[in-house]
Amino acid sequence: MEIRAFQKKIEDIYFERDSARGLDGTYMWFAEEVGELTRALRRDDREELEGEFADVFAWLSTLASMAEIDLEEAVRNKYEAGCPRCVATPCACG
Repeated sequence: MEIRAFQKKIEDIYFERDSARGLDGTYMWFAEEVGELTRALRRDDREELEGEFADVFAWLSTLASMAEIDLEEAVRNKYEAGCPRCVATPCACG
């Protein structure tokens, strides 16, 4: 699935509810999911990690949609040429 398609799917599922909660409240849910990812990383459970990475990406997508940011475009604009500072791949910033 392309990033834009995923972001649209998350909008279709959650945007109305997340928008009603507002950007600040939705960010708090995102932060909680990052905490769950942290715990999963410590446990090193592959299945749990996949679920938590997906959840964090879904909440990030919701936040981007609420802020009217196209994640696919944002990622392309920032990283397509390589490292944003040195423009190298791999990064040569040191």
